[in-house]
Amino acid sequence: MASLAVDCGGLALRNPILSASGTFGHGLEMQHFAPPHTLGGLVSKTVTLKPRPGNPHPRIAETEAGLLNSIGLENRGIEAYLRDVLPAMASADCAVVTNIGGEKVEDFAELARILDARSEVDALEVNLSCPNVQGGKLPFSTDPRVAEAVIRGVRAATRKPVFAKLSPNVTDIGEIARACEAAGANAVTAVNTLLGMSVDWRTGAPGINTVMGGYSGVGIKPVALRCAWQCARAVKIPVIGCGGIGKASDVLEFLVVGCSAVEVGTSCFSDPSNIAGLAAEIEGLLDARGMGEARALIGSIRVGGPAPTCATPAAAQVAAGKV
Repeated sequence: MASLAVDCGGLALRNPILSASGTFGHGLEMQHFAPPHTLGGLVSKTVTLKPRPGNPHPRIAETEAGLLNSIGLENRGIEAYLRDVLPAMASADCAVVTNIGGEKVEDFAELARILDARSEVDALEVNLSCPNVQGGKLPFSTDPRVAEAVIRGVRAATRKPVFAKLSPNVTDIGEIARACEAAGANAVTAVNTLLGMSVDWRTGAPGINTVMGGYSGVGIKPVALRCAWQCARAVKIPVIGCGGIGKASDVLEFLVVGCSAVEVGTSCFSDPSNIAGLAAEIEGLLDARGMGEARALIGSIRVGGPAPTCATPAAAQVAAGKV
């Protein structure tokens, strides 16, 4: 049986599959569909300092190849998360990653300080890039100086691994990734949703109340794959791929372009149990190729020029056709 174990910025994962923030609940709500032991980790819905009511309805719209959402980071705030969610996460048989968000740079650091004391939390994912709040503005993810300031504040406030979740809605995602790496991020997650919209031509009504929102699902996979590859070439820290992943082959494609792990999101809405079977499917695919470990694929893409900076020695063997 192929080994699926990977290291993601100091966080050891039994397999490279994590749930994507905002798609699998805050904690163990989905355990009856996908037992935690089948996953590498669970990533929480974004937690903020104060409760947020979210955006007005309608705030989800189906498209031809995915979903538009404008939830607006609805959550009950950090106090409720600490009281009602985290105690149960101590029994989760996988890594626990808490996604944090804020309206000011200082909010992120304060959340990191609070969560640093909680043993249930293995790592923090910093939501720099939610496109469905503040009217579609992306104040933390489009300016490398601001992104660096957020991550630097979080880094100073916690000893836990810090993952910076990036936006695809930028000119040069590699520049943002490098800024986060310089500030002390242990990994970057590439990517959050794309800005999108839909409209009914008969009524003139937009699909969601805020007009623009986050577009996710199978339709964004080529963009997400490109962003992950660019990040892997730009930084030495691990990259977590996210966007349009629903099949075992999708996971392996993200590893090939340089990712150490992936997050699975929108596909869980149509089949929340699908994510639980991905690890076994990956094992089967690797076994069929005679490959002993998933990490051998990381950064093994064959392109002209040097390999991605995060490529492993095993990946070099794959690229040379020795595996």
